[in-house]
Amino acid sequence: MRIGLRLLLGFFLVLGLALFVVLRIFLEEVKPGTRLAMEDSLVDAAYSLAQLAAPDLKAGAIATGPFAQAMRALPEVKPDADIWGFHKDRIHYRISVTDARGIVVFDTREAAVGEDRSRWNDVYKTLRGQYGARSSADSPDQPDATVMHVAAPVRDGDRIIGVLTVSRPNATLEPYIQRSRDRILAWSWALLGISLFIGLLFTWWMASSLSRLRGYANAVAQGERAELPSMGRLSGNTEFSDLAQAVERMRVRLEDKAYVENYVHTLTHELKSPLAAIRGAAELLQTPMPEADRQRFAGNIERQTERLQQLIDQLLGLADVEQMRQLRDVETVDLGALTRETLQALEPRLRLKDLRVTDGLGTGQSLRGNRFLMRQALHNLLDNAIDFSPAGGTLTLGLEREGAQLVWTLRDQGPGVPDYAIGRIFERFYSLPRGPGQDKSSGLGLCFVQEVSALHGGEVQIDNVNDPRGCRVRWTLPA
Repeated sequence: MRIGLRLLLGFFLVLGLALFVVLRIFLEEVKPGTRLAMEDSLVDAAYSLAQLAAPDLKAGAIATGPFAQAMRALPEVKPDADIWGFHKDRIHYRISVTDARGIVVFDTREAAVGEDRSRWNDVYKTLRGQYGARSSADSPDQPDATVMHVAAPVRDGDRIIGVLTVSRPNATLEPYIQRSRDRILAWSWALLGISLFIGLLFTWWMASSLSRLRGYANAVAQGERAELPSMGRLSGNTEFSDLAQAVERMRVRLEDKAYVENYVHTLTHELKSPLAAIRGAAELLQTPMPEADRQRFAGNIERQTERLQQLIDQLLGLADVEQMRQLRDVETVDLGALTRETLQALEPRLRLKDLRVTDGLGTGQSLRGNRFLMRQALHNLLDNAIDFSPAGGTLTLGLEREGAQLVWTLRDQGPGVPDYAIGRIFERFYSLPRGPGQDKSSGLGLCFVQEVSALHGGEVQIDNVNDPRGCRVRWTLPA
């Protein structure tokens, strides 16, 4: 399982558990909390009405006095009140009064007068000076339709002469309870959605940062020319940015070490032949010999010295290109014009071998690149074609656009690339015989071309062709 998915699942597991616990507590507390608030208001109402009912109960006129008349009119009262979106148009209170024995002497429901409630919890406790309240079904036929009853003592001085009970159906609270639950659930879903977005964003940030670092590390491990990935604004100066910098420093140090070791090994191998030739010629020149031999050995020393100088110059140029991570000094380059300019520099060699050039480069085909590096690459490709072309042969140049790319081609009429060398011609220091009387090349030219091509985001291919027989170079570059 990927780390991004693990982080997301872990985040939602913790969030889900926390939300479940909090939501359950909230939902479980809404109903009892609302009922406690109603009971509190019923207590105030019961004690207030008990004070008003006391004179009529002491006078024995509780069923006919002013208090009874006012209470019997309650069902006819229409409050017409809007309470937070709920319309209230009736009074839900039921008022009942019992005497000191617990017998109902007044009730807004006339049918209850005369009932014995002395054993009912609200009346029983209140007659004994305690707080009396109960919540019970309104009728045996409707066990879920419960009513809350809160009682208050009716006093004559310090003596309890009766009990006044205020009742209200619990069902009247359901709209308020349901609205509270709905709002809690709505906000919970909104919180879950916001948390989902934040979790996805956080997971994406961590997973993408790790993915970029992993891709960079894999590219470096495969020897590709990779740039240090940008961690983005979200990363800032976090551990991801520090890790990227640490990986980059490690890559530079490891590459530098491997690069030096590889170059020392290959350079030592390549310098042996010219140095051995120079040493042998120098030893022979120290002994008496005919003038012709002396001239021949001196010329050999000069040629081998030039070969060493050429090898060192090409190594330095190749090392500089291989260490580049991105192009520098980028400008618009007319590839056709640059090719013709390079051909002019090679004109003496073309004349020496009596080579003809067929120019199919056209005009106006430009791209963005480093002019100096591209000129060096073109020089290497043309130089190889001249070396392998037979005297009096033809070099055919072409340049055309294919979609978003420019394709530069070069064909010669030489022997082509042997089958055993097709997969190795771009290797460093690998070279093929150039013909009678020609020294072996450094084997760095095509390696240089490939590095320059990769820096420009292009691709170079070399293969054999027939009719006429020869070798073809196809260099594709983004236009």
